[in-house]
Amino acid sequence: MRTSSAKAKGRRLQDSVRDLILEHYPTLEPDDVQCAIMGQSGQDIKLSPAARRAFPYAIECKNQESLSIWSALEQAESNATETQAPLLVFKRNHSETYVAMKMADFIKIVPKNTL
Repeated sequence: MRTSSAKAKGRRLQDSVRDLILEHYPTLEPDDVQCAIMGQSGQDIKLSPAARRAFPYAIECKNQESLSIWSALEQAESNATETQAPLLVFKRNHSETYVAMKMADFIKIVPKNTL
């Protein structure tokens, strides 16, 4: 795959993640959630302070056929701040989009049993 095609594939995933966040958090403005420029270091989805309060995750996006999940998780962790949990968003051709995160972070967002 050409480099330009791979970057376009990654950009499509970033765009869909950005759009989902904006759709799910209607109080956020389009300027609050932006995609990083391809090749730019740091988080793939740039969040404003207001967006970080609503969605406290450092997002790493991977749209690859073969993924080294451990190195992708390490990259997400290295880009996270103290107030953000690392979140890996990944997919490949003809598949759904998935997320991976630490179990401790996941359990915080699961509704508690009220029994």
